Amino acid sequence: MTFWKSKERRMKLKITTWNVNSVRFRIDLVAKFIKAARPDILCLQETKCIDDAFPLKRFKRLGYEHVALNGQKGYHGVAVLSLRPFESFSKRGFCGLTDSRHISVVFGEKAGLKDPLTIHNLYVPAGGDMPDPEANPKFAHKLSFLDEMNDCADVHVKGRERSILLGDLNVAPREHDVWSHKQLLDVVSHTPIECKKLETARQKGGWIDAMRELVPEPEKLYTWWSYRSPDWKTADKGRRLDHMWLAPSLMDRLDDIKIAKDARGWTQPSDHVPVTATFDV
Repeated sequence: MTFWKSKERRMKLKITTWNVNSVRFRIDLVAKFIKAARPDILCLQETKCIDDAFPLKRFKRLGYEHVALNGQKGYHGVAVLSLRPFESFSKRGFCGLTDSRHISVVFGEKAGLKDPLTIHNLYVPAGGDMPDPEANPKFAHKLSFLDEMNDCADVHVKGRERSILLGDLNVAPREHDVWSHKQLLDVVSHTPIECKKLETARQKGGWIDAMRELVPEPEKLYTWWSYRSPDWKTADKGRRLDHMWLAPSLMDRLDDIKIAKDARGWTQPSDHVPVTATFDV
């Protein structure tokens, strides 16, 4: 059976990215979101478990039988779960480390797509609290990771390739991606050096910042609200740390992008919320 469509009748495809901050601890919240939004492809970051401990049975009961994992015990970890089969997947390390921060999946004819689609799921290091690479090794690691994204042809757009780079990139690069540009210039995730390196990686990789194409500045866009805020909703001091970058060949297939802000108010939530893009492919 084929799912191929003519140009007049394209197939809808929903893709979600979400830093879930422990997939086992928040599996009930993930199930709640899945039942409501029903994305075709769910890309998770900070799964925080080895592959053998991933809750595969629960996801299969929810219909997600096709899974690509890159996990480790207690930290980091990325996963792609799909209602549709994929052709292949691969993973790579950055900065000479194998710390489970990348996985890419290729969807094609098995998923009903006439033209292949590659999804890169990334979790960029948070960088700690001190924006000084000499005093803070975590920040130095983050800057090196961003430099490697810049130089890494594996995560660059190639020609007319249909590809997506998404995930928790842990940088809010634009003035209106944070609640206060001036107050956060010295705060990790919005320092000028991080913003410049992420923007360089985006441009050199040939990517389009799809969220900002649909919602231009000066409108505020947030996907993360700190646990440190006692009343996150009223204060609304958010940051846009989660991103959806598209190859130029996909922009005319993008219908919309939705940020599920209400998920931040669920019981024991992640500090990130799901971001879902809908495509006509």
